[in-house]
Amino acid sequence: MTRLAAAFAKGHPALVAFVTAGDGPTAAILDALVEGGADVIELGMPFTDPMADGPAIQAANIRSLLAGTRTADILAIAKSFRARHPETPLVLMGYANPMTIRGGDWFANAAHDAGVDGVICVDIPPEEDPELGPALREKGIAPIRLATPTTDAARLPTVLDGASGFLYYVSVAGITGLQQAAQTSIDAAVQRLKAHTDLPVAVGFGVRTPDQAAAIAKVADGVVVGSAIVELVAQHGAAAPDAVRTYIQSLSAAIHTAREGIPA
Repeated sequence: MTRLAAAFAKGHPALVAFVTAGDGPTAAILDALVEGGADVIELGMPFTDPMADGPAIQAANIRSLLAGTRTADILAIAKSFRARHPETPLVLMGYANPMTIRGGDWFANAAHDAGVDGVICVDIPPEEDPELGPALREKGIAPIRLATPTTDAARLPTVLDGASGFLYYVSVAGITGLQQAAQTSIDAAVQRLKAHTDLPVAVGFGVRTPDQAAAIAKVADGVVVGSAIVELVAQHGAAAPDAVRTYIQSLSAAIHTAREGIPA
């Protein structure tokens, strides 16, 4: 069983936590995510034009790039994380240019050597899978795909073809961090997606509070939280790990107990 599969097979929905590489004391923040109870870590690769991200993650990208973060630094962070946390899945999330500028094979090899479990590339659509997908699969790295409220029945099979790890449902048609979809629409979307795939379905965009996370966890296999964590890093700076750990503990408790009392 892969690390990603194991994370979604713990008997409770998974907490998927995002942080931008190179923004603040990243290694200590990653440790705090694990210590707080995150089941899967998404490590954001800073990019100059993060078109899917809202103001909080855009600002984190800028801070990281101004600090001099490069792809080699991100891979080093990942490799160090893997040495400290051999069982926790690590997913790289970012954009095509840094992943493909030296070729998909180069990136897949480097990610494999760093102990990466999955990759989310926001701006390579499934129709362009040959750019990166075969190289990732060759190295046992999951190409994790995105579905959105506009992914209709005609396109969903294309999104799912070649996908693995989990399906990331982007619950709003927009950028990260600014709004959350109505719970009824999330419930309906998860039910529809799960009728077409055996992959775990994790829901993200706009999740901030334990109550919101718990409501999603009652229907989804995972809950993705990003902007709220990144905002804590911006607010607390060098002291961010303690604030992040406490916040993740609150989310983890809510998500991991969300289905208690619900018949299987």
